[in-house]
Amino acid sequence: MGNQNDMVFSNKKRSGSDEKDHHDDFFVTKKQTKSLIWEDPAAALANARHEFGEHGGVNMSIEASATFTVMEPETMRRMFSGELGPDRDFFIYSRHFNPTVLNLGRLMAALEGTEAAYCTASGMSAISSVLLQLCSSGGHVVASRTLYGGTHALLTHFLPRACNITTSFVDIRDLQMVKEAIVEGRTKVLYFESLSNPTLTVANVPELSRIAHEKGVTVVVDNTFAPMVLSPAKLGADVVVHSISKYISGGADIIAGAVCGPENLVNSMMDLHQGTLMLLGPTMNPKVAFELSERLPHLGLRMKEHCKRALEYATRMTKLGLKVIYPGLEAHPDHTLLKSMANKDYGYGGILCVDMETEERANRLMNVLQNFTQFGFMAVSLGYYETLMSCSGSSTSSELNHEEKELAGISPGLVRMSIGYNGSLEQKWSQLEKALSRMQEKMAF
Repeated sequence: MGNQNDMVFSNKKRSGSDEKDHHDDFFVTKKQTKSLIWEDPAAALANARHEFGEHGGVNMSIEASATFTVMEPETMRRMFSGELGPDRDFFIYSRHFNPTVLNLGRLMAALEGTEAAYCTASGMSAISSVLLQLCSSGGHVVASRTLYGGTHALLTHFLPRACNITTSFVDIRDLQMVKEAIVEGRTKVLYFESLSNPTLTVANVPELSRIAHEKGVTVVVDNTFAPMVLSPAKLGADVVVHSISKYISGGADIIAGAVCGPENLVNSMMDLHQGTLMLLGPTMNPKVAFELSERLPHLGLRMKEHCKRALEYATRMTKLGLKVIYPGLEAHPDHTLLKSMANKDYGYGGILCVDMETEERANRLMNVLQNFTQFGFMAVSLGYYETLMSCSGSSTSSELNHEEKELAGISPGLVRMSIGYNGSLEQKWSQLEKALSRMQEKMAF
């Protein structure tokens, strides 16, 4: 159906007889700009071709059509046979391909330094589509014990029941355990999060990728917690998935996902007969794709501020005696590892955790922070300009049972904070400090 990351969208309807070669105008591949893409994700985004609007507008036009016309009857047959496709500006139906959505895919490929990318209606649809494309009935996955609750439920309950795909969960820090869990010839995927949700364990992407590749296993990494901060494909991963709803959107107003990876994989996922993206239909709305394309250029600026404030608050809260989990702190067991892998100047992530030990104490802290000092909101998700707080064990990780939470290191009182950047740093710190003082009046930390 065509090459995803090398799409050109002209404003002139082309006929099937027009054989002009557009390859010179295609999206600049990573091979051509390797140093720019690998050195800085922001530079790679800036290097991607800018798509102008239909009438010369600085912003691209939104292609809102569900279906597309052709100039000659024969053209449609050639399109369905795969002879003509989006790589030469021929579109059939927006569940297949849409120019506006493909443009966002091109930007996501630039961000992650992959050959191609395709954007979906949610992060979970991206994750499930990749796993179902790479695994067949009887297949096996090795995955981190500490994952987003929805992903854990998919691997633990849905895939075994519906697809006969099983998963072995491992401590992702224990490389020997990972190696022993891989069954050569049967294991198809090694799956983990670059920064785990919610415990902020840092995955050793280069070593994990080496172990997997030695046994012919595909490495899939969820980089939702660390866009710009980490580039898993640069570090050896094969596929990078995102919930674009989080940092990339930044507005807590969009649900979207992305699959970034090799061109042959993305194309196979869009195959008319066997492609999970094509046949399961997790289609992104082009109006959503337009919105997200407008937000990607300032993702780097936003991430730097999220990360800067998270490090500052984590440092100050630690000095006050709180049990803070944040990989930017030197005391964090994965600090040196993250520092060795991170892209320069983007920090260590915008999320920190405070372990209040019990759910009751966690709830009291969040109540004070929201309802008395206005430091943030009690809400799931992350990447918003306001700070969002949740008690992970009873919310986003509630799909895990008690034993699974213990193995994952999720304390009943673990408060996950996605640090926002609204207001001044000192203004927000004052609100946090007042909340902590109020807590101290009623209980000892």
